[in-house]
Amino acid sequence: MELLLDENVPWQLKQELTNHEVFTVKEKGWNGKRNGKLLKLMTEEQFDVLITADKNLQHQRNFQKYPIPVLVLNAFRVTYENILPLVPQLRVLLSKSLPGGPTILQG
Repeated sequence: MELLLDENVPWQLKQELTNHEVFTVKEKGWNGKRNGKLLKLMTEEQFDVLITADKNLQHQRNFQKYPIPVLVLNAFRVTYENILPLVPQLRVLLSKSLPGGPTILQG
């Protein structure tokens, strides 16, 4: 499975997801892309899942046009240490078939 870490997610999360091919927005050169453009680029490059901490993303309509699964990390602060407790839940979700649109991971 090919995953994309949004620019608001610590890049160190890659080392926790070794069963997948993981890229960061920065590695792809997509920094600063608005959500609709980012989802379009992901579709063109056949990414499977976006992992983000952007809680506002779930209220956007881009998922009708780009039905990509998005896992939203809901942590008090978006630091590597604060999202580590979400990793087991993240791994479980990534082992399943995910619906298009946002799924919230609660810490």
